[in-house]
Amino acid sequence: MGFEPSYIETYKSGKLRKKIEAAYKILENCTLCPRKCEVNRLKGELGTCKVGKAPMISSVNPHFGEEPPLVGRHGSGTIFLTGCNLLCLYCQNWEISHLMEGREISLEEFAKSMLYLQEIGCHNINFVTPTHQVPQILAALEIAIPKGLKVPLVYNSGGYDSIQELKLMDGIIDIYMPDFKYWDPEVSKRFSNEAENYPEIARAAFLEMHRQVGDLVINKEGIAEHGMLIRHLVLPEGKAGTASVMHFIATQLSKNSYVNIMDQYRPCGQAWDFPPLDRRISHEEYREAIDIAEKEGLHRGFLRI
Repeated sequence: MGFEPSYIETYKSGKLRKKIEAAYKILENCTLCPRKCEVNRLKGELGTCKVGKAPMISSVNPHFGEEPPLVGRHGSGTIFLTGCNLLCLYCQNWEISHLMEGREISLEEFAKSMLYLQEIGCHNINFVTPTHQVPQILAALEIAIPKGLKVPLVYNSGGYDSIQELKLMDGIIDIYMPDFKYWDPEVSKRFSNEAENYPEIARAAFLEMHRQVGDLVINKEGIAEHGMLIRHLVLPEGKAGTASVMHFIATQLSKNSYVNIMDQYRPCGQAWDFPPLDRRISHEEYREAIDIAEKEGLHRGFLRI
């Protein structure tokens, strides 16, 4: 018998319906994410993420720029969700996260988007920036699953995820793909919209994600089926706290963690006004990050250049 995504059993057991009810209840006085804005999103009140009750998306496309185990031959089925709860000042998707590029859609259209990506051969459904739209994702899944949705679901977040919200996704998400952005609270406060508690939140979130799905499992065709894929964007002058992040992953999660150490930082958004984020990283800075990971015993997901 082949791989079956966890959400199918969650749907059959009736647990998905209970998760949907609990998730929408939270939106009445929204404490879904660590921002805890306490606005009534069901009545159109908006918090940090600027999204109310209806799903809001920017694009639906196969993506070939993700990690190889997600892309395979036919691409990762990305759904870029509009808005963000973190709002980093250097965001490389600035138009989507800050300027709210996108449109409100119905739950039925959201479900059809997932099914479309599956039909054209995408290996997974990749929710990009899903944190603030967890209830909408769950409700759309309730429509898509009985219509034949059967590929793994990817939760592609910035790591600013509450335990409350992640428990709603337990038994739903097959692949967690968070980015561990910073270790220093002062850095996260400065660069991510006063989110001083980001490092503490991210550590707890990573532990919960790993508890749910474990290390990344890749099938014989080279496609990810289940587990955790971690991203870490190297920032200029070590602002991401790479040494501490890699030590945490190796000692608190697993030395078998799949870690994509990313070298593609470039100044975007307001980064030009916040040195040292006004420049790309050097080859030496990236090589140092790789050295750090290898010394911690990490060995999956990155290449030495």
